[in-house]
Amino acid sequence: MKALVTGSAGQVGRALIAAAPSDATVVGFDRLGLDISDHAAIFRVVEAIRPDVIVNAAAYTAVDQAESEAALAMRVNGGAVGDLAAAARSVGARLVQISTDFVFDGMRSAPYPPDAEPAPLSVYGRSKLAGERAAGHAALIVRTAWVYSATGHNFAKTMLRLLRTRDDLQVVSDQVGTPCFAPGLARAIWQLAAAKAQGVTHFTDSGVASWYDFAVAIQEEALAAGMLQRAAGIVPVRTTDFPTRAARPAYSVLDKENTWAALGYKAPHWRVQLRHMLKELADG
Repeated sequence: MKALVTGSAGQVGRALIAAAPSDATVVGFDRLGLDISDHAAIFRVVEAIRPDVIVNAAAYTAVDQAESEAALAMRVNGGAVGDLAAAARSVGARLVQISTDFVFDGMRSAPYPPDAEPAPLSVYGRSKLAGERAAGHAALIVRTAWVYSATGHNFAKTMLRLLRTRDDLQVVSDQVGTPCFAPGLARAIWQLAAAKAQGVTHFTDSGVASWYDFAVAIQEEALAAGMLQRAAGIVPVRTTDFPTRAARPAYSVLDKENTWAALGYKAPHWRVQLRHMLKELADG
């Protein structure tokens, strides 16, 4: 299998490169190598490589900034995916598009199944939904959420930095979802791609958490691992205490049962994966 991975410098892109099957030839492009907002560049690169699979890990992810850069967000997260889908068809490749829980409005109180009606609250969410639709029915669309890893910028690493430097932190407790360790997501994507899966599927780690729960777990696990020398006070607050330009879904737990069945295993609990990430950081 020959695969093209876009966004290879991001945390999901890096995880995809690291987790690639041993029998796969993987060519990764960061933004400097392939700006997916460049229509001509997409077709030029795809024609040159002629991959069997294209995994699109490139995205506009500045959720709040997207509110004032709607055209750019829609171009990168929506229009560019249509270009990738067309380029994939031109060489007989399959497209894997990575999407997000932000396509939902968070009004449910039970996990969102893949066929739940999307209702994004933000420009970012609308742009990612546009990307899903542009990918087409032949694509595999993997929705995920709260992604973190030992590389890149993410909530877990930010919390570790703040816990080392502050005595008290306030963390939102009324947004509920599930963290997802990027290496586990990457492994699942490769397995689903190899199985030639199509349509919308969901993948995160198992379990449920608020951002406050996640922050408390990060501190507890880091203390146990000797990565923090003392505990800070973590105070739960409401979303309304920290208004942001873009609205976030209050509840965005994704139903993964169909994915577990397709993979033949259930993802580990998010806290187990958090320990793996902290060990990776500690080992350097």
